[in-house]
Amino acid sequence: MLKEVNWSADRSYRTNSENEPIQFYLDGLCNSLNFDLLLGYFSSAAINVLSLGFASFIHNGGTMRVIFNNILSKSDKDAVSMASEPDYEYNEIDLRDIKELRKTLNEYNDHFFQCLAYLISIKRIQIKIIKPKLGNGIAHFKSGIFSDEYNTIGFKASCNFTAYGLIENLEELDAFLSWENSRSTKMINRQTNDFNQIFNELDTNIEYLDVKNVEIAIQSEFGGKTEQELLIQEKELLIKKGQFLKNASLKKTIDRINNKIDEISSLPKFPYASGPREYQKDAYGNWVKNNYQGIFAMATGTGKTITSLNCLFEEFNKSESKTYHALILVPTLILVEQWENECKQFNFQDFILVSSKTNWESELATTLSISKRTPTSFIIIATYASFVKNKFQNALIDLPSDTILIADEAHNIGSPNISKLLSKIQLEKRIGLSATPKRNYDEIGSDAMSNFFNDKPPFTYSFSMERAIDEGILCKYYYYPHIVQLTNEELQEYIEISKKLARFFNINTGDFDGNDIAEMLLLKRKRILHKAENKLGKAISILKNKYEIEGSLNYSFIYVPEGSVTEESENGFSDEESIKIINQYTREIGRIDSKIRVNQFVSGMTDRNQILNQFKSGKINVLASMKCLDEGVDIPRAEFAIFCSSTGNPRQFIQRRGRILRKHPQKDIAIIHDLVVVPDIFFSNRDSETFKLERTMVEKEIERVMYFATLAINPHETEEVFNEICEHYELNIYTIGNKLRGND
Repeated sequence: MLKEVNWSADRSYRTNSENEPIQFYLDGLCNSLNFDLLLGYFSSAAINVLSLGFASFIHNGGTMRVIFNNILSKSDKDAVSMASEPDYEYNEIDLRDIKELRKTLNEYNDHFFQCLAYLISIKRIQIKIIKPKLGNGIAHFKSGIFSDEYNTIGFKASCNFTAYGLIENLEELDAFLSWENSRSTKMINRQTNDFNQIFNELDTNIEYLDVKNVEIAIQSEFGGKTEQELLIQEKELLIKKGQFLKNASLKKTIDRINNKIDEISSLPKFPYASGPREYQKDAYGNWVKNNYQGIFAMATGTGKTITSLNCLFEEFNKSESKTYHALILVPTLILVEQWENECKQFNFQDFILVSSKTNWESELATTLSISKRTPTSFIIIATYASFVKNKFQNALIDLPSDTILIADEAHNIGSPNISKLLSKIQLEKRIGLSATPKRNYDEIGSDAMSNFFNDKPPFTYSFSMERAIDEGILCKYYYYPHIVQLTNEELQEYIEISKKLARFFNINTGDFDGNDIAEMLLLKRKRILHKAENKLGKAISILKNKYEIEGSLNYSFIYVPEGSVTEESENGFSDEESIKIINQYTREIGRIDSKIRVNQFVSGMTDRNQILNQFKSGKINVLASMKCLDEGVDIPRAEFAIFCSSTGNPRQFIQRRGRILRKHPQKDIAIIHDLVVVPDIFFSNRDSETFKLERTMVEKEIERVMYFATLAINPHETEEVFNEICEHYELNIYTIGNKLRGND
């Protein structure tokens, strides 16, 4: 801290002397928590030696107040005009024109403003921009106050007022240490009072300018760097500065700061300066209370990944060896890459990626062997498909006992091929992540998952979608269901299959008796609904309407049915050819207007990140996809969605809704259109042999619809759409909606 620094013996610093001003600023910034800065005039030269040390100040958690004099005052200009170099041309600097300002800055000044932009973005800086009133000026020095929790240092510095001085930044500075003597204390108190007088807008000789637009402009022009990037940049600038220095003491300080930056750069840290949210802290606390085990049942889009990695980060902070060990299980190859990127945001390093696409065996064996002899950090990210292989199972026994197992989309843990291996996992620290922890129609698998994580409803931590929307973590949405009718051919086939199914329907249980024939018929009937031909026409109609009203289909997303269909060939003859449904949809979307750019997003694509980025920027207007986005993949900027496919599995449509509701700075509300296929009530009556069977199917479909409608801005529109169908099948849509509220 400040009192531990070896300050200049006479508390003075002069350019080209044993004690350089840059030494003072480096020591002050790197050892303080608060910094008040008054620039009596503003120029790029005036901030030159202030440019280094700011990233370290930010890392310390530093906060800042700064007063800028917007332009050089008349007396400043007069001083410049008296300069000995007659060819020097002075250009007035105006903080209201940030773009023009940047042209005057060197790389050190640029770094200074990038640090300011970062402080603005995390709300750890307050800025006042001032301008002396006509005939009145303020002193031409820059002054400031550094402080830590206990001590304070004040300083006053002034540039040499010649053109050469401004360019080369010749400077002299006097410091005052609060713990030294009463004179220094009085000087600091007076300096503090003067600063507060100006900062609190009480000085009548000063005109205060609007700072909001300047802050926005600074962020826009200089923002975007992370704390880690600023630290790396600062180290590069310090090394560059050190190459030209002859001052041994200053070189030693720069080496010390560089070593500190190296140490900082290698340590994990929470990715956001504001730290974890309260609910993420609560999740960690609950997990610890539950003996380091549990399920985080969190709605899609609420930050399950960051919440679980925060647990790993907190455990790292508590460890004596300052190491971390994690095994992360994910369902898809895409998520291996996505989790690696999320881990890097925490500055975790040393990854071993285990999948069919990587050669991981030797690297894993070497890492685990080294970890037995010396403290070694690592994170293993493996697909469930690779996890069940014997090669990986044999390595499990060598994992350190403090390894944290994180199972993404944890319902996969309950699948038969994985649940049979759970007894081999000796790791005590376990986190299961899922928006929908329950395995539908699989009580055995659900029980296996609950037992493995030592958890059951309401789970170690729960975060419902309703809460996420209410708290602004997910955006609000409008929901529009559309009833789609089967074609005559589809309806006839549907009726025939339903009649056969009626023989296996158990009236008492409201379900089908276990029978291979019944399962085959159910699957066949489900495919009719899934591939219903009229879905395509309805989807195109919805998109056309949007395009006619808005003139754009930007940020539109459509989930299309899987599989293939047959259609007449282009020559018009009756011969038929098979075509993938997704090709059929993308072709018809493109025909709406030649200006529309539509792309598919399917499994196995090598350029998926490029496609998502183009969708985010608006270069691709519409994305068409199937179920490859159901688990974990983010869809940036998706604002308008059409769901043309659903298996009836609540997990699927809950996850899909969460994809669309993710927040974006330019996105306030999402719109979801849902295509729903139900039997035509014209062909149904209470006396028909399939009526009860149809009623059960319709009730399940309305449950799915109400999962969407209950949290939408416009739930009553859904009730109106299904009013006639509910009356026909003697269903109460209000009862269904109330039963589902809050359960997702």
